[in-house]
Amino acid sequence: MAASNIERLLAEISSAEDPIEELQSLKAALLSIPLDALTESLTGQRFDAIFFLLNSTQREQVELCVDIIERILMAHSTVDLAENYRDELQEGLTHPNETVKILALTQIGRMVEHPDAVTEILNDHDILEAVIRCIGEEKMAVAKLAIQSLSMMSHSKPGLEKLFHSDLLKAMKDVMATSDIVRYRIYELVVEISGVSPISLGYCANSNFISQLLGELTGDDVLIRATAIEMVTNLAHSQHGRQYLAQQGIMDKCSNMIRDADTDPLSSLYLPGLIKFFGNLAIMDSPQQVFENYPAFQNKVFEMALDPDPVMIGVALDTLGLLGSTVEGKQVLQKTGEKFKAVLLKMSQHASSGATELRVHSLDAISQLLTLQPEQQTEALLALTESWFHLLSNQPMEMIREISAQPFPELHCQGLGIFTAIATQPWGQRLMISTPGFMEFILDRSTGQTKEAKDAKFELVETLVCSSTAEKIVGSQHYISLKTFLREESYHVSAVAAVSTEGTD
Repeated sequence: MAASNIERLLAEISSAEDPIEELQSLKAALLSIPLDALTESLTGQRFDAIFFLLNSTQREQVELCVDIIERILMAHSTVDLAENYRDELQEGLTHPNETVKILALTQIGRMVEHPDAVTEILNDHDILEAVIRCIGEEKMAVAKLAIQSLSMMSHSKPGLEKLFHSDLLKAMKDVMATSDIVRYRIYELVVEISGVSPISLGYCANSNFISQLLGELTGDDVLIRATAIEMVTNLAHSQHGRQYLAQQGIMDKCSNMIRDADTDPLSSLYLPGLIKFFGNLAIMDSPQQVFENYPAFQNKVFEMALDPDPVMIGVALDTLGLLGSTVEGKQVLQKTGEKFKAVLLKMSQHASSGATELRVHSLDAISQLLTLQPEQQTEALLALTESWFHLLSNQPMEMIREISAQPFPELHCQGLGIFTAIATQPWGQRLMISTPGFMEFILDRSTGQTKEAKDAKFELVETLVCSSTAEKIVGSQHYISLKTFLREESYHVSAVAAVSTEGTD
């Protein structure tokens, strides 16, 4: 019945002068059939008329056709698409309307994830070249899908061979020459491919794309330099990427750029990227090694944390928080002595009275610095986090509680996040029980009515209840109250979710 209805509508569309109404009916008919049943209904049907109607200047008609074709193609397997719809998809890649290009690229994205379908695509030079050309499209959504498909295709050796050892390499370089923006889209693709494996990196390096990217680190255009640093940071996410950068002397080059930044009036444009680069490097390798090998980074990150520029402060605080989230990072920061204490005090001042965005950066960094997982809680590390907490203020519990009582959700949640960080640690639990009114504050359901605030409070209570030392330190009565709060909140959340689900039914 469904098949005959679709066939009737297709016939009406073919003969209609203005097919909008018939297209709307076909769209409704296709959407009314479950996708698995639709596959059977479409067997033997031809949709040439719908593809032909894409060649229109009427946006409504084109968009209706896109919706219909998308539904039709989703009902087909990726192998069917590769075998029967390649010509239509290739035409879609060069269509003037971006929604048609997005439709075609989405279906190609499905195919490159399937081992049999991707083989068909790899044998179609014209489709691959059209996908590469899409990287140069004005609409970023089109370029992104093209990059994703080519990146996925390059997860196999045949894909790498096709992209880097054929005429497609020339196509990539031609597209790259379009503009600075498009050049960096090609770099984005190359960096994504390089991250997959050392073999992938080898193909990209041999194509000279990476040496060209690295050359832009020291170019005259500081905006291009800043973007290059971001790309190089992404390249450093893999171990083989970091090894390659080290072999090329990039770490030393970036360290020298930080060292010389004071003599460059435009350094503020690329300095944040360099600090993020070394911060990520420290987390992925070793904070100790990065601090020892690149003292310019260590000096600059502390200097930026005390800078009057909120952008510089934000980057420095995020980097220090990231470093301090690891045990080794905590130990490295502690070794810097008074330098870090000065920064911690400044963090506290920003958290209490800075602009909202700066307060959030500060509170998040403090939370990461104070976090210590149960398995990491040696006597020395517990003493370290406790000493840092007391450096924040003469009355740090009151200071954080005051922030947690703020009506601004982001500050409220970040404040509770600091209490959650210390809730796993015995000294934090002792502070909580000895602070007048603190347990009542935790159990007060009237504060923080947003979902985020409720989730933050729930996480804090759950952290306390799950701690092996909490019951003994806070006492049985308070511990029972915390468990009751947890149970009731869990029930409330489940009940709300159930009501919400019933409402949709």
